[in-house]
Amino acid sequence: MNAKRPAPAERRAQLLDAADAVFAEHGVTAPLDLIVERAQVGRATLYRQFPDRKAIMLALLERSLEKTRQAAQALGDDDQAFFKLLALVADRIAVSAPLVDYWRAVERGDEVIAQARRQMWEAFQGPMKRAVEAGLCRQVLSFQDLSLVFGMLGGSLRGETAQQRKKLARRALQIIWHGLAD
Repeated sequence: MNAKRPAPAERRAQLLDAADAVFAEHGVTAPLDLIVERAQVGRATLYRQFPDRKAIMLALLERSLEKTRQAAQALGDDDQAFFKLLALVADRIAVSAPLVDYWRAVERGDEVIAQARRQMWEAFQGPMKRAVEAGLCRQVLSFQDLSLVFGMLGGSLRGETAQQRKKLARRALQIIWHGLAD
């Protein structure tokens, strides 16, 4: 009896989950065969979805941006949404350090990265304004200020393990929250 094949979107998500885990564990230069093994699919399935490593990296970036947008939307009118989103980004940085490092190494003028930064800015706009209106944050941050905050969270990449990076990210968040609070 043949098992029903997963839908392409489901298979794509399965491959991205595997890629995220493999890259977090082995770095972004890990053999793509490790993704195939982790996802328990054939090579052809991987290459049908993603023709090369860059396509995987772009898909992981877009998925991360989408999760941030969804989190911002789900938090709705929560006055703490801005800080919760910062915590989500900090955790993502700590858990997926090799991916974050990869994107930090891409040239500043790269249009994909520029677009990703704009999308992050847009996701944070509403929550940031609500935090200011609620008196939880001194001022709405500029695009450059928010980029600087993300860079500060990136300091957690200095930790050698995910646990150390999470601890550094939490400390960076404390410092940032203290600096932003009224």
